Amino acid sequence: MKLFPYAHATHPSWRIAVELVLAQLRSLMGSPDYSSTPHLGILYITDHYAQNAREILESLSAELPSVGSWTGTVGVGIASNNVEYFDEPAISVMLCDIDPGSFRIFNGLSPLSGAAKENFQAACALIHADGQTPDLGELITELAANTQSHYLFGGLASSRSDLVQFSQSTLTHTVEPSPLEEGIFVGQVDSVFTGGLSGVAFDENVKLISRVTQGCFPISKSRNVTESDGHVILELNGRPALDVLLEDLNMTMDSPRTVLLNKIRETLVGLTSATSQALKKTGGLADDVCVRHIIGLDTLRKGVAVAELIKKDSQLTFCERNAKAAKSDLIRIATEIREALEPQEMSLGEALEINRVSLEDAPVAARKIRGAVYISCAGRGGPHFGSPSAELQLLKKALGDIPLTGFFAAGEIAHQNLYGYTGVLTVFTS
Repeated sequence: MKLFPYAHATHPSWRIAVELVLAQLRSLMGSPDYSSTPHLGILYITDHYAQNAREILESLSAELPSVGSWTGTVGVGIASNNVEYFDEPAISVMLCDIDPGSFRIFNGLSPLSGAAKENFQAACALIHADGQTPDLGELITELAANTQSHYLFGGLASSRSDLVQFSQSTLTHTVEPSPLEEGIFVGQVDSVFTGGLSGVAFDENVKLISRVTQGCFPISKSRNVTESDGHVILELNGRPALDVLLEDLNMTMDSPRTVLLNKIRETLVGLTSATSQALKKTGGLADDVCVRHIIGLDTLRKGVAVAELIKKDSQLTFCERNAKAAKSDLIRIATEIREALEPQEMSLGEALEINRVSLEDAPVAARKIRGAVYISCAGRGGPHFGSPSAELQLLKKALGDIPLTGFFAAGEIAHQNLYGYTGVLTVFTS
C-alpha cells in the first residue's frame, strides 16, 4: 500500500510557499512508503492567496507533470495532518495515487452527467461549491443523482475575497451542461474559476469511508413541523412554534429583552425529514440533521423564522453549539472509521505490534489509510475546540499519522445535504 504524498506551508510570498510544498512532496515521493506517480491533486489555499490562485496552480502543475488533474478551492482556513491555518497565507496539498480511469474531474462546463457517455460510472464525488450559486440545493441533488451511491462529500468555498475553485483535467469533455448549470461559471475552463460547483468523481474501484460529525447538541426533543409558511415555522406538534421555543429556553416574552434576544441568537434548529431519527440513542444529533440559524420571530403569528425553506413533514430539534459534544462526536466518527478498517482476523505478530505502540506510531499496514480529506465548518477549528489546531490533533490521535488535507468551509456537504457546524471526514483506504 502506497500512501498519498501531502504537504502544507505558510509564507507571505505564495512563490516561496509553493517551493516549500514542492520540497515536501518531492521528499515523500522519493520514499518507498509513498506513491511516486500520483495522478490527482487536491489543492486548498487560504483566502490570502486567492488573487494568486491561477499562478499557484500553474506552478504546481508545471513542477508535477505526473499530476494531470487538480481539484480544490479556497477557505478562510485550511488543514493538513495535525495542523490548521487560519487568518494567514497557506497552502495544503495532497496527491492521490488513483488510476486516471477511476476518476473524473467535473465542473459546470464539463458536467458529471456527461461522464456516463464515456462509460464512466461515478460511485461518489468530492464537491466544492460557491454558496452564492442560484439553485445550489437543486444542483447538489442533481449531482448526487448522477452517482451510484447518491453520496457527495465536500463543502462551500469560504473567503473574504475571491471564491475561487480549482478544476483542471488532462481529459477533454465536450458534453453540454445541464439547464441548471448553464451560465453560472466565470473564468477559464478546466483551470481556475468562480461560481457554480466543481470536483472529482470516483468509481467503485476507489475505496472510501466517509462520516459526518455534528458540532451542536440538542436542547429539546424532536417535534414535527405541523404548519409552516416558507421560512417561517408556525406550529410544532400542533402548538405555536414561538410558544414551544420559549418553553424550551425557559423564557417568556416578558423576560429582559437583551437576555431573551441573546438566548435566541445562541439557539439553532436541527432539521430532518419525518422518516428519519433526529436524535441518537446517546442523545446527540443524528448524522442527517441539518443545523440552521433562527433569523427572526413572527410575534403576530407566533412563528419562528429559520434560514431554510421548510419542507413538508419536517422534524425540528432546537440545539446549541457545544464544544464538548463536538469533541466527543469527532472522536466517535474517527473511531468508527478505524474499527471499519481493522481486520476481523490478524496474526499474533500484528496484534502484538499494534498493542505495543500508540496508534500515532503504528505501522502503515496497521492503519490501511492512504490519505484523508477533512472539511470542517469555518465556525469550528481551534477556537471552538479550545486551542490552535486542536481539532486536527484530535483526528491525529484517533487515526494516526496519516496524509490529510482539507479546508474550513462556509457550509459542509455530505450525502445530498448542505450542513452547518459539522465536519465531514473521508478516508481513502487500501
